[in-house]
Amino acid sequence: MRIFILLSALFATGMAGAASASSTAEQIQRAAADFLADFATAQDARGYEVTYDTGELDPRLSLDLCEDPPTAAFSGDPWTTTQPSLLVSCKGARPWRIFLPVSLEIHGQGLVAARPLARGERLTESALKTRSIAINATRRSPMRQQEQLIGMEMRRGINTGTVFTADLLTAPDAVSRGDHVVITAKTGGFSVRSRGKALGNGSIGEQVMVENLSSSRTIRAQVIAPGKVEIPM
Repeated sequence: MRIFILLSALFATGMAGAASASSTAEQIQRAAADFLADFATAQDARGYEVTYDTGELDPRLSLDLCEDPPTAAFSGDPWTTTQPSLLVSCKGARPWRIFLPVSLEIHGQGLVAARPLARGERLTESALKTRSIAINATRRSPMRQQEQLIGMEMRRGINTGTVFTADLLTAPDAVSRGDHVVITAKTGGFSVRSRGKALGNGSIGEQVMVENLSSSRTIRAQVIAPGKVEIPM
């Protein structure tokens, strides 16, 4: 009688385990759904909205049922694509791994063009507009801070609503050919200033040839600010 009760209990436990996960496909779908739900919750706390779709797996998938719940993780960076893959893994007696493609969008506030912008146009606050965008739908990371954009020049023309990314912009020349500039020569804790004339164009960080108006010497200097260049000594 005891043996019958014990066998009945084991049979019932086995049936319960089978009912909790009737197929490998179901285990994989559940692991993916749980992982993505946790990811969406974490991003929501940071001010982002995540939408996703795990798609469907063939229920006839011929992998062994995982003794413990499988784990899932992104196999790439979900912030750079709307079609990332999940790596779902089983670490049981018969381990396996499978890649599961998913559709995922991460929405957040981003800066877009408020109107059509022409090549070479310098950005002002009126040229910018903030709206919700799919951050991972662009090949390059969107720019989201106004101070990164105002004063920059368009590398090419764009239409209204285009998301701003770094490749669309270029820093304007801080020094132009013929400009009178202040030349600072630094050595140790001392510095000497003189007047000069730029012989070329350059943005901040670039080097240009400059004529020292006092000595008539031509020197190479680094642009450090509009109308200012520096020579390390």
